[in-house]
Amino acid sequence: MTGHATETRAPATRLVRKLGVADAVVIGLGAMIGAGIFAALAPAAAAAGSALLVGLVVAACVAYCNATSSAALAALYPESGGTYVYGRRRLNPFWGFLAGWGFVIGKLASCAAMALTFAAYAAPSFARPLAILAVIALTAVNYCGISRTVIATRVIVAVVLACLAVVVFAAVFGGDVDVRRAIPDHAPGVRGILQAAGFLFFAFAGYARIATLGEEVIDPARTIPRAIPLALGLALLVYAAVALSALVTVDARELAGTSAPLVLVVESGRWSALAPAVRVGAAVASLGVLLSLLAGVSRTAFAMAGNGDLPHFLASVHARHRVPDRAELAAGAIVVAIVLIADVRDAIGFSSFAVLVYYAIANASAITLRRGERRWPRALAVAGLAGCALLASSLPWPSVLEALVLLLAGAAVYAIRRQQRSSGARR
Repeated sequence: MTGHATETRAPATRLVRKLGVADAVVIGLGAMIGAGIFAALAPAAAAAGSALLVGLVVAACVAYCNATSSAALAALYPESGGTYVYGRRRLNPFWGFLAGWGFVIGKLASCAAMALTFAAYAAPSFARPLAILAVIALTAVNYCGISRTVIATRVIVAVVLACLAVVVFAAVFGGDVDVRRAIPDHAPGVRGILQAAGFLFFAFAGYARIATLGEEVIDPARTIPRAIPLALGLALLVYAAVALSALVTVDARELAGTSAPLVLVVESGRWSALAPAVRVGAAVASLGVLLSLLAGVSRTAFAMAGNGDLPHFLASVHARHRVPDRAELAAGAIVVAIVLIADVRDAIGFSSFAVLVYYAIANASAITLRRGERRWPRALAVAGLAGCALLASSLPWPSVLEALVLLLAGAAVYAIRRQQRSSGARR
């Protein structure tokens, strides 16, 4: 690991800086609020039972450590690419590549999972065609410019928050509330809690979208460190309210046995007529996450292409919209291909592992920051690195092995290309 000179002033940007703190928080919330609370609650309940809230707290703690590392690094290096950039600058090019590659493959899997989740709620009989149409439509929204992405995300976040408010209302005022259901009635074991935290971490990972938009944020040294913890804190408040309402209304075993836990919460009480609204909210939430994920993964691919770690044609910027147009289109096309063959649960496990590798490298990069560069204690970065390792090791082994194979394949290609470049330079 090597230190580097601090650079706090934003460098010249290839994209247009339009996003303030509020816009960045909205994009982060759009990436977080939705997928986890609608999709990850059931597998988390299956892993931890009534100790689900303990898993939520563990996931939030790891996410907070990661957020402080990402925020400090993003303020120093306000460029598109997130941890791909930080790993290159603070560690070495290989670790930067591995972070970027992990992010790209993990988030492409997340995109497919969100598209399929949307379609499953909206029209299960036409799930794959509808998922493909969703990917195409949202790729077009991102292609037309980041300002349109923010506008669309604002609308989606508002709809989802209203839907979750309906769930809390229906649970508290219409369900059979029993606070004893939220108290663990047996010890799920450390692995059960960690696995629940690993599933729930999938819900918190959206704050990375803020860092990957580093070349489109106004005054990034000020905006990013404020926006990331704020978006994370707001998401935690929402998740805690919804998870607690679900647990005091429905037994954890029942939550674990359904693919639509929040619908079950509403249907179990006197306000069951509101269940269709929850289904609509789940579909909209999935679209919101998909929109933000597509924006983030295309920016990382754009940054990697600019450094020669992905095909150079992906480094193109649209002349009028000032977005990474070819990276946007390539991401959309790959997600469509994954949708044709993907399984949602495998995609979530795969994505969680790859993204935890990404954040582990972010924390390792933050550990190298000197006193004048750090905004938070180094101990938080150390805790974040250890937390990522623990959560990653707790995930289902099939998903872990699949992600490891692709990560190692990417590393092998990187090593071969680097060797070829070195040989060419010596000639």
